[in-house]
Amino acid sequence: MDTPIKIAYFTQKDWPTISAIYKEGIDTGIATFETQVPTWKAWDVSHLKPCRIKAISKNTIAGWAALSPTSKREVYKGVAEVSIYITLKCRGLGIGKLLLSKLIEESEKAGFWTLQAGVFRNNKASIDLHKSLGFREIGYREKVAKLDHIWHDNILLERRSKIII
Repeated sequence: MDTPIKIAYFTQKDWPTISAIYKEGIDTGIATFETQVPTWKAWDVSHLKPCRIKAISKNTIAGWAALSPTSKREVYKGVAEVSIYITLKCRGLGIGKLLLSKLIEESEKAGFWTLQAGVFRNNKASIDLHKSLGFREIGYREKVAKLDHIWHDNILLERRSKIII
């Protein structure tokens, strides 16, 4: 990467770009079971307020990462699920690693002790990214859901903080 990447928090004003990047992920068919980008209001309600970050390259949002709760139960308040998306033109440049590294750091500051991810089996780049930053494969859900009438497996990955014990 020749251009320095800035990591910052994102807000509703960034939603048009964030949602466009999300749509690119949807269009790959291996990033999410979602088929449409939600409204900001629906997305905002389903994602945790801390740890919503964006990567900025050449004054443009190149990717984003955020956390969503895994449960409403108090005992799981320190467990969250990772979402990370990089715009098509910036994939393979290391932006995902910068974002996920910062997300891990920010999640620990916010008190999260476990991060988890469910990744399509054929999304090798995402699986490799997570593993490179300390996530371990804990199993998979076989044919957990259909996308375009095709069953897909989801690889389950998790990272336990070494800071929050």
